[in-house]
Amino acid sequence: MAEESSQEKTEQATPKRREEARKKGQVARSSELSSVAILMSGILILGALGSYMYTKLSTFMVDVLSNASFVELTLINITVILETWFKQYLWIVGPLIILLVLSALIVNYAQVGILFTAEPLIPKANRISPLSGIKRIFSSKGLVELLKGLFKIAAVAIVTFFTIRAELEGVVSYMDLGVGQIFLSSGDLIQSLFFRIVLLLLIMALLDYAFQRWDYEKNLRMTRQQVKEEFKQQEGDPLITARIRNLQREMSRKRMMDDVSTADVIITNPTHVAVALKYDIENMQAPLVLAKGQRLVAERIKELGRQAGVPLVENKPLARALFKAVGIGDEIPEDLFKAVAQVLAFVFQLKQKDI
Repeated sequence: MAEESSQEKTEQATPKRREEARKKGQVARSSELSSVAILMSGILILGALGSYMYTKLSTFMVDVLSNASFVELTLINITVILETWFKQYLWIVGPLIILLVLSALIVNYAQVGILFTAEPLIPKANRISPLSGIKRIFSSKGLVELLKGLFKIAAVAIVTFFTIRAELEGVVSYMDLGVGQIFLSSGDLIQSLFFRIVLLLLIMALLDYAFQRWDYEKNLRMTRQQVKEEFKQQEGDPLITARIRNLQREMSRKRMMDDVSTADVIITNPTHVAVALKYDIENMQAPLVLAKGQRLVAERIKELGRQAGVPLVENKPLARALFKAVGIGDEIPEDLFKAVAQVLAFVFQLKQKDI
């Protein structure tokens, strides 16, 4: 049971896994939402620029058809005419194309942000294999896409049916009208139908985006073992890390013990705490703590101090204050200056007497 539990993907994806997936182009993106956004943008753009484009296109077509019979059909003339027509056509539809491209970029940015990756473009055998293609078609994801497409078609058909049914009397009356009159009379119906279909597609696109987010998060989930392995890769094996920290502490302690012989005084508790101080009046602004320790470490500091001839001074309050307040290699704080100065003065006097 424990092994099965460790293989279940129950853990949220780590930032590293998310970053790796993003580099591969695996992001939560809904093509349905992009399509609907582009469709809505096209409708709004045509609503704003429709009359301008219609006028320009009408003028363009009249000009083309009026002058077509007067042009001599040579290769040079045809080339010049086609080039001129193409430029005029671009000037007319160019704003629509540019705005549609911008809307597509904005929707894509809103979904996935800025993403440039060549990973999906790298040729892989499973992408060109017919067998792999068949498997993708009949996979659960392919089935979901098929059902989504069928549901969309059915939903649009139902909305269209009920919209036309509500205006059935008006639709029947169109049979007695000409083509131009039908377009003029059915404007409200077409507008209502179009609005409902776009609204339906938007709702379906938002639901699809929510589903894509959920499916993306589900596929990114990790097993507990995967999380542990990733932690080991980033932080190292816990046993090795602990061993390294122990070695670092031992090396730091050894350096500390080596510095005891250079201390000017060792202030003791006398049995539980020992703090080794050094003060060079020419090179130091305040005395430094070279070493400190409790119990066995304190005994070792005192032993090394005796071997090096460093004076030991018993001062319980000062020893405790230094041990708690000052780190190894740090200067003593100002509030302890006076007490330490008295001890150092006493030690320096002893040294002068010995000399």
